[in-house]
Amino acid sequence: MVWEQLTDHLEVLYGAVTAFVIVLVLTPAVGRSARYLRLIERPHEGERSRSSVPRFGGLALFLGVLVPSLAFLPLGPELRGIVLGAAVATTVGAIDDFRQLSWWQKLGGQVLAAAIPTWFGVYVHAFTFPIVGVHQLPSWVGVLLTVVAIVAVMNMVNFLDGLDGLAAGVCAISGFTFAVIDLSLGRIGAAVLAAIVCGACLGFLHHNFYPARVFMGDSGALLLGFTLAAVSVQGLLKTAALATLVLPLLVLAVPVLDTSFVVAKRLRNRQPIYVADARHLHHRFMRIGFSQPRAVVYLWVWCATLALAALATRFAPPHRAGHWNLANAAIDAVFGLLALAFSVYVVLLLEIVKLASPRARRDAARAA
Repeated sequence: MVWEQLTDHLEVLYGAVTAFVIVLVLTPAVGRSARYLRLIERPHEGERSRSSVPRFGGLALFLGVLVPSLAFLPLGPELRGIVLGAAVATTVGAIDDFRQLSWWQKLGGQVLAAAIPTWFGVYVHAFTFPIVGVHQLPSWVGVLLTVVAIVAVMNMVNFLDGLDGLAAGVCAISGFTFAVIDLSLGRIGAAVLAAIVCGACLGFLHHNFYPARVFMGDSGALLLGFTLAAVSVQGLLKTAALATLVLPLLVLAVPVLDTSFVVAKRLRNRQPIYVADARHLHHRFMRIGFSQPRAVVYLWVWCATLALAALATRFAPPHRAGHWNLANAAIDAVFGLLALAFSVYVVLLLEIVKLASPRARRDAARAA
């Protein structure tokens, strides 16, 4: 038993390291190829308009995910479906990088990618609700919820990719957190895949942090969003526990909140939700005078505090086997308050500084 656990831990480590090395080495070559193919970043979402930066880094990320997956994953039907769906998501993003797709073409490709894992049995089967206990979902409901959730996370990561290193860093933190939680649940395949995502993102960050030498493009953003969402379903949500519904939402709270805020603003102003603008959290940091690196680090720290709260909830459950554990409840409270305090700090920082800065007020009024 001990040897099997050690082997599982080593597979997770080997997957992460292999992905890190592959992406670290291949990204410069992919960047040069993108320049040759004239895949240069086009201005979008208000911030990154450096015309000399290639935007096809998603290819390096895909190879960094695919190769370790084939080497270290026990490719049963479920994980095979996730890898196949990741390939489709990357392809859709790559086509959009080459020639911009219309919103409905892009959404159709995302739905196709998200549906593939469900054909292999990766969808939400049941939830555990307070009082009523475990509730089995009809297959069509579980499949529909899974497809909607995966498409939503794909777009959240894509929206988040607005500053150098932001999306890659958030996905690295999320991948690490999911890997630790999946490993504790005995979901070895999901843990290896999450660790692979973490390693690939860390390798990409070496080339993508400010000033970025390559952007991941839609191909990379859709790949990372798809993989993290699919890992959540395969490794966490299928355990049918209420906590495992909360944990992915907590770890991915930054892109969830960012996207929710922006979509609400667009709906309020009767604008299409798929049209890019400068209302995202990272844009608001820039408008109050933050540099790109500082804004990115603030959002990384925010994501990390939420991830710590998720880990505390998993490893120090306050209520187990019908009994309350006061020590665990205290631990959860500390990390929960830390995450809440930093969340409130970010909100106050954005709102108070915006009110105090004439330039920020002008930019906010223009963006609204």
